[in-house]
Amino acid sequence: MQGAGKIRVNFQNWEKPVFDKNGLTKWHWVCQYNENLILGEYTDVGAFTYINASFGVIIEDHAQIGSHCSIYSQSTIDDKKGKVIIKKGARIGTHSTIMPGVTVGENAVVGAYSFIKDDIPDNSLAYGIPAKVVKKI
Repeated sequence: MQGAGKIRVNFQNWEKPVFDKNGLTKWHWVCQYNENLILGEYTDVGAFTYINASFGVIIEDHAQIGSHCSIYSQSTIDDKKGKVIIKKGARIGTHSTIMPGVTVGENAVVGAYSFIKDDIPDNSLAYGIPAKVVKKI
């Protein structure tokens, strides 16, 4: 992305997703409780991503989420609950997992296969299991 204010060429015909009765989109990503999902414009959610929005998920404008990611606003394993916020221009690498209550900051970049259990500040690069900030960008 060349900046949050510019529309990428592949998004000139961008449209908000429509969910079928099972929460599936035509782009092959799914959202449970999609009535609690707030999706900004010019977002890109990769195929086979799963979003559990039972306690709210906000994905702001120009955010990118790679394929095969998991975003949880509720975890039944440890009973954590909380809204997930992915801010404007943030990018999440493929196969990453975001846990309840996490905010990924504006223009932050999270590397592939990361486990995000803590907030990632604006303009940061983070990756790993668990994801750790490695530098400001």
